[in-house]
Amino acid sequence: MSYGYGGYGGFQPYVPVHVRRAKAASALPKRLGKGKTPSPVTGTGHKIASSFWGQAWCRNLERYGDYSNRIPRGRTYIRNGSVVHLDVLPGRAVAYVSGSTLYTVNVKIKPVAAARWKALCAACVGSIASLVELLRGDLDEGVMERVCGEEAGLFPKPNEIEFDCSCPDYAGMCKHVAAVLYGIGVRFDDDPEILFRLRQVSASELVAGAAKGLVVAKRAPQAGKVLAREDVASVFGVELADVGAPPPPAVPAPTKRARSKALRTDATTPAKATGPSHSPAKAPSARGVKGPRPKASPSAANEVTVAPPAAPPRRGLRRR
Repeated sequence: MSYGYGGYGGFQPYVPVHVRRAKAASALPKRLGKGKTPSPVTGTGHKIASSFWGQAWCRNLERYGDYSNRIPRGRTYIRNGSVVHLDVLPGRAVAYVSGSTLYTVNVKIKPVAAARWKALCAACVGSIASLVELLRGDLDEGVMERVCGEEAGLFPKPNEIEFDCSCPDYAGMCKHVAAVLYGIGVRFDDDPEILFRLRQVSASELVAGAAKGLVVAKRAPQAGKVLAREDVASVFGVELADVGAPPPPAVPAPTKRARSKALRTDATTPAKATGPSHSPAKAPSARGVKGPRPKASPSAANEVTVAPPAAPPRRGLRRR
């Protein structure tokens, strides 16, 4: 809309951006009220928003422009820091935008209809495993299309959103409103739940309903990908025990008394004769008698035997 300047329908003179921001900074505290801190928002880069939700919101926004030149000017305003304050609340957003003066922008978004929300939750059953995946946008493309759909998703339709700006522009969406809507998309980068807040639904409720349909697969591995027992033994050099076979009975360790008794029994029990009747060889006396050393038989060369301890010599007797 043209402004009266000089009385002949001229345009107001151009005011540099830094001058407008300085004027807005001085007027903003009075608009916000005592104790409230300004919350500006600025979009940078070619896409303004960097997250999945922010970019999807900005693409959806461009369907609302009733005049094609309002959208590009809104992008310019969000990039040069003209949105000096933005509050996103359930079902609405309130902002102040720096222009020729400080303008107030109100955006109202209707809540999602109960039937539409119920149908969306039912369509996502078995597709959303966690809230983190949903808010990051790391889901199947088909799932994200349902959530972001124009007709059945969460993004508002043109007839579900209302704009109001204190500027004198007659357009349904002025550049100040466009800048605020882009600012909401930028806020998505830090808080993806803003979309659910605006539509007055819970992201956790969507995930809880979708997770009910998740079924844990319990399929056995393919036969060609399982090693046989003998292959495992040959590859790893181990012997596998039967899982179902009972373990062998544990043999208790002999006590100290039992071991002493066994040693005394072995020492006093004579060895059985293996050939014709032979009398056991007498143990030589321990004092001064050297007998011939018995020859070891070839068959017993590889056998290891433990000789019983020699009997203690008797005192006072001498062998003749």
